[in-house]
Amino acid sequence: MTDHQERTGAAYDGVVELYASLFADRLEGQPFARAMIGTFAELVRAMGNRRVADVGCGPGHLTAMLCEQGVDAFGFDLSPGMVDHARRAHPALRFGQARMECLPVEDGALGGVLAHYSMIHTPPGELPQLLAEQVRVLAPGGLLLVSFFGTDGPEPVRFDHKVTPAYSWPVDRLAGLLAGAGLVPFARLVHDPSSERGFLDAHMLARRP
Repeated sequence: MTDHQERTGAAYDGVVELYASLFADRLEGQPFARAMIGTFAELVRAMGNRRVADVGCGPGHLTAMLCEQGVDAFGFDLSPGMVDHARRAHPALRFGQARMECLPVEDGALGGVLAHYSMIHTPPGELPQLLAEQVRVLAPGGLLLVSFFGTDGPEPVRFDHKVTPAYSWPVDRLAGLLAGAGLVPFARLVHDPSSERGFLDAHMLARRP
């Protein structure tokens, strides 16, 4: 495990209950994110393989949302504290501790991967390895939905996230990384959340050919 992963896991371990209380119902006020997650779940159902990994699942609220939308979702998180909370909050669902670039999932097993603001702490130089792992676990035709902070500049921007340092990405630049990993980006939704950080909220759907 790299130093930044150790720091990230420890940082989220320290805010489990606060984070869960703030984000468990947050999508109620985020119609764009809800729409993209709903579209993702519908497309996964249509392809026939309903197994979905929620990577960086945090307290498990989106894993539960996906299951409510008819897919067989389970969650992974780097933080053992988050995994423990998710298991307590959603005892009927499956959660485990794992790194996003080393998932305990067989090759080509999944119909979908959800990465909801969970790649944001990965340094830019390590992101291709992480994306390659998402491609590995997806079946042909499988879908990746990645949500992230978008920026208008030409390069990723490191910023002080409230939990631990994170990066925002130019949307086209991240689309290029997805394509370089062997995925086909086919839909994106970018909007201004009027956040104090000044970044855009970005959601991108890609398919494994």
